[in-house]
Amino acid sequence: MVATEDLGQVVGVASACRALALPRASLYRRRRPRATAARARGKPGRALVRAERQQVLEVLHSERFIDQAPAQVWATLLDEETYLCSIRSMYRILADNKEVRERRNQLRHQQYKKPELLATGPNQVWSWDITKLLGPAKWTYFYLYVILDIYSRYVVGWMLSRWERGALAKRLIEESCRKQGVELDQLTIHSDRGPSMTSKTVAHLLADLGVTKSLSRPHVSNDNPYSESQFKTLKYCHEFPQRFGSLEDGVSFCRPFFHHYNYVHRHSGIGLMTPAAVHYGQAQRIREKRQKTLLAAYARHPERFVKKLPAPPTLPQAAWINPPPKKTTTQDDLQPTISTPGNIWIPPVSKKLMDGETNFKRQEIH
Repeated sequence: MVATEDLGQVVGVASACRALALPRASLYRRRRPRATAARARGKPGRALVRAERQQVLEVLHSERFIDQAPAQVWATLLDEETYLCSIRSMYRILADNKEVRERRNQLRHQQYKKPELLATGPNQVWSWDITKLLGPAKWTYFYLYVILDIYSRYVVGWMLSRWERGALAKRLIEESCRKQGVELDQLTIHSDRGPSMTSKTVAHLLADLGVTKSLSRPHVSNDNPYSESQFKTLKYCHEFPQRFGSLEDGVSFCRPFFHHYNYVHRHSGIGLMTPAAVHYGQAQRIREKRQKTLLAAYARHPERFVKKLPAPPTLPQAAWINPPPKKTTTQDDLQPTISTPGNIWIPPVSKKLMDGETNFKRQEIH
């Protein structure tokens, strides 16, 4: 800016700004003196003094006027040839003493806490939901229940039915927990606030299984993102029909779809691995194999990898539902920390991946 001022005295402001690529408006704005901070507003000389304000408050508190509005008090006193202050001043005095509030019985919405769930491995947090599939005629639907592991994206259970019932959801959750070997206080199941999710049947089952229940906030659509994303994958499949002719037709579509989703589909959120590979602990071995293939390609043609050595996508370390906001980094956070073997978390040995559909959960309600 100083260079522009010096050059402007020689060749003119417009030429100087053009030569130094500086907008003239910025130069002119810099020349203007900065506005001084506004001084605190003093008390007007015509304002009521403390004794007068106290007198008005005592009149409003009197037994005669305790139940009347300031306008009624003002008019009554004026008819009696008494003037204390304006109606607005009465309201100001009441507001300063926290005596003005909304009298109508308005609805006050309850403040719900945002669910914050963390999964660092399989079978820690499941998400489940129910979606409608169009039936053969108008206003006819089939109900698809799906339980998804948010860490591995593995569908641990699904069921297609003609009805949405808490008893059916109980059956699906119970069999899925049994098949996955869920232990007490190991699992959290998250869902929205649908009738089946909030039913006493499901609540009693989760209590008996030692499973923590988590619900989305009312009227919040993004508290259950994993199930919603999985339903989008289902309904955007190129083979997904506009309508299903029967329940058997829906089952015949869902069975191969979920097998493909678990064992064939490479998910972008888990390092382009299949959900089954991540769920059953095979992802690290597959990533090492991918790394060897990429390094061999680099050895053959290093000139094709300009920026850095090729590497496969990283594996997920954690999966969040509503992660907490990141705290601001402080000087203490920048201090180095020493990790000892006692601080290292070692995941449990994963189950062996079984072949075929023996590991494929399905329920068909007719």
